[in-house]
Amino acid sequence: MYVNETPSRREIIEAFIPNSPHAGQLGIRIESLGSDEAVLELPFKPELATIGEVVHGGAIGALIDTAAMAAAWATDEIPESVAGSTVSLSVNFTSAASGVDLRAEARVAKRGGRLSFCEVSVTDPEGTVVAHGIATYRFG
Repeated sequence: MYVNETPSRREIIEAFIPNSPHAGQLGIRIESLGSDEAVLELPFKPELATIGEVVHGGAIGALIDTAAMAAAWATDEIPESVAGSTVSLSVNFTSAASGVDLRAEARVAKRGGRLSFCEVSVTDPEGTVVAHGIATYRFG
């Protein structure tokens, strides 16, 4: 299971997202985790549409939030606790996503003591930017 008796932040997030009821309901899955970065996918399904096949902005916002959280946890540090939360989230939508899977690439722009400042870009399969987000994530 875990290399150490106490799991690293990376090990915690690798186990958390696949077992999160919210991420599971949306279909969000981890494609990859690097150091201070994460790539997540949101497969299209009709339940995510707002009208026709246009993906609802709330689903895209949730993808951004989850990707930022994953990037913030993508370290080999052993945490004091498994608590954390998003304290700020800003999303700019740049293009409609219609009936396509989405990919979120998140990275930590700056890491402080308890706060991580993250940037996220969401693209469609052709590489068109659908949304850009910035998030502040707090540990503890």
